[in-house]
Amino acid sequence: MKNVFSVILPLFLMTTYASAQQPVVGRDAAAKYFQKDTQDDTTYVEGGGSTNNGPSDHYLALHYGRYMASQSYDWGKNGQEDDVGKNSFGVTYRVGEWYNSMDLALRMEYNDYEVGGENPSKISFLPVIMFPDASSRFPLYFGAGAGLGIFMKQTNSKSMLTLDYQLLAGARFFNVFESTGFFIEAGLRNSLFLLSSGQLNGTFLAAGLVFTF
Repeated sequence: MKNVFSVILPLFLMTTYASAQQPVVGRDAAAKYFQKDTQDDTTYVEGGGSTNNGPSDHYLALHYGRYMASQSYDWGKNGQEDDVGKNSFGVTYRVGEWYNSMDLALRMEYNDYEVGGENPSKISFLPVIMFPDASSRFPLYFGAGAGLGIFMKQTNSKSMLTLDYQLLAGARFFNVFESTGFFIEAGLRNSLFLLSSGQLNGTFLAAGLVFTF
């Protein structure tokens, strides 16, 4: 009997060790492998949660601004006029991120003017590129955008459509109070009339709130 146990026990131990070393295969093993691989690819960004090789979050900015200086050419009764630009109200929404380097945003603005004794007003829609990307949380940013402007009220015989373009620089501070921050921005805001002669060149200063989600 002692000889039998001396033979069976080593065989049992060898079989158990071989089973432990054998790789686990099958559908469940494959699912666990791919789940682990996906988790490894997930990165975490401060204040933005997790992201799978994409932007950590989007943001929506609400802003109010004023033209600091502006000149109109061939617009209104007096040809060239100064300080025709007045107020500006805007919304900027971050659409996405390009290669972890810059943001693509859509900006909609309402602007009013005082030219030749009249008060034109216009809505503008501009795709805007800004860098660095918001995921970096770097406070300073720069950008440029161009798009279409549509006058809601215009002086006589002038185009209702304009080509609007901006160059901008600013500072933004995210999540100052939970998901709400603030920003300040300055730059150039110009317009070219598309269907008639006329042009507006101006500089602006704007500030507002930025919400991340």
